[in-house]
Amino acid sequence: MAFFALSGCANDPAPNEQMRLTQQAVEQARAIGAGQDIPEMAQAESKLARAEKNMAEEDYKRARMLAEQAELDARLAEAKVLTQKSERQVADLNLRIERLRKQLRAVQ
Repeated sequence: MAFFALSGCANDPAPNEQMRLTQQAVEQARAIGAGQDIPEMAQAESKLARAEKNMAEEDYKRARMLAEQAELDARLAEAKVLTQKSERQVADLNLRIERLRKQLRAVQ
């Protein structure tokens, strides 16, 4: 019985493509400003490191699972950063609009 469990792990192919996608997602999130201050980014980097360790140990099933999770965490971190930037831009635009309204009222 243990033999079948072990042979199942050996049949999992190395998740090279998933690892590449995950590394790209982490790099892209970093490039737009996602850092360790965003919990999902910290999780993504931690899971990617564990996935790389599992790859080295040829535990491909676990490596794939962690890499997939890390990719999703990195994409969520990226989305959060982009949302924060957008919210700041909207707030800035609203402030500018309000200033223009006050200027128009003063002119009338």
